[in-house]
Amino acid sequence: MSRAVVVDEPGRWRLARSEPPEPGPGEARVRVAAAGLCGSDRELFDGARPPGFAAYPVVPGHEWSGTVEAVGAGADPGLVGARVVGEGYRGCLVCARCREGAPNLCEAGYDETGFTRPGAFADHLLVPARLLHVLSPGADLRAAALLEPAAVIAAAVRQVAARPGEDVAVVGAGTLGMLALQFLAASSPARLVAVEPRAGRAAAALAAGATEVRSPGDAGDGALAGAFDVVLETAGAAGTARTAVELARRGGRVAITGLPGDPADAVPTALLVTRTVSVATVCGAGPADWAYTVRAFSTGVLRPADLVTHELPLADFAAALKLSAAPEAGKVLLCPGLPGRPDPPEGADLFEDRDLLERPEPTSGRTDGPVA
Repeated sequence: MSRAVVVDEPGRWRLARSEPPEPGPGEARVRVAAAGLCGSDRELFDGARPPGFAAYPVVPGHEWSGTVEAVGAGADPGLVGARVVGEGYRGCLVCARCREGAPNLCEAGYDETGFTRPGAFADHLLVPARLLHVLSPGADLRAAALLEPAAVIAAAVRQVAARPGEDVAVVGAGTLGMLALQFLAASSPARLVAVEPRAGRAAAALAAGATEVRSPGDAGDGALAGAFDVVLETAGAAGTARTAVELARRGGRVAITGLPGDPADAVPTALLVTRTVSVATVCGAGPADWAYTVRAFSTGVLRPADLVTHELPLADFAAALKLSAAPEAGKVLLCPGLPGRPDPPEGADLFEDRDLLERPEPTSGRTDGPVA
């Protein structure tokens, strides 16, 4: 028997049961080991995804790891038994963007595991075998569930291309910021500063590779204004894109990965022009970003296990969703193999009590789809 969290419509979910799905031609069936939650999963549940970036009913879960159980015709039978992670974007493979290696920008439209296709909040997941990245036999699947957000950060890191000896800053010390610090520390910067308002994040940021942690108040007209060759924004909060540009020196390089909830949030044109900065934005991760990330994970440059704070069984989706927004939480995982309270009855509507999802708004985080 295979279970899956199904969000039938915004605000309503159930735990469905069925036989394990059979892989079709070119597909692989993966037994899910762990699946992470992020802000885009909360958006999906709340119905806050942009038009075209969700298809209900849907099984959420785009950050995952697992083991291949079976493959369909035309897929490599050698994958069976392999520990894997997988890309989420289902590009058409024939448009100009896909041929350039950017299926996340596919001209045929948005199509991603966990939002428009069944995701990994389930015992089993069907994916095209071509999207899988094989890990080493002893890989930590708990940690590997964070390779999807890491791949998004890898896209930004590759854009700004930090060089040894440069001064580098990361805006935000949530999960994405910590992953960015780990990546960027490997480039041997002269200094690597985490800019984060929450003092409780400082120790973890230093452990991730930061040389110091400073307040956002030091940007703008503060002590850090214009001090950095490279700035990577990961917070997705109001004003953080502007902060990133203010931190960059004239002619510096900035990458922005987040989108604030306020559509009026903006970076002044005069600031961009007078700083003459190069600004890159990131919308998901392509195959090259995934390969870069898996190599970093395999060699120990990337240490995502340090960022996991909670692991819950599949039936505790509601609690995990709420917990993932708590300021004190790091990465929250759903682990289908974990024992827990008895599963609810088949077809039970588990969200008539909206109080269960009352939660604080995160001050940093990650959004997917058009801004991933």
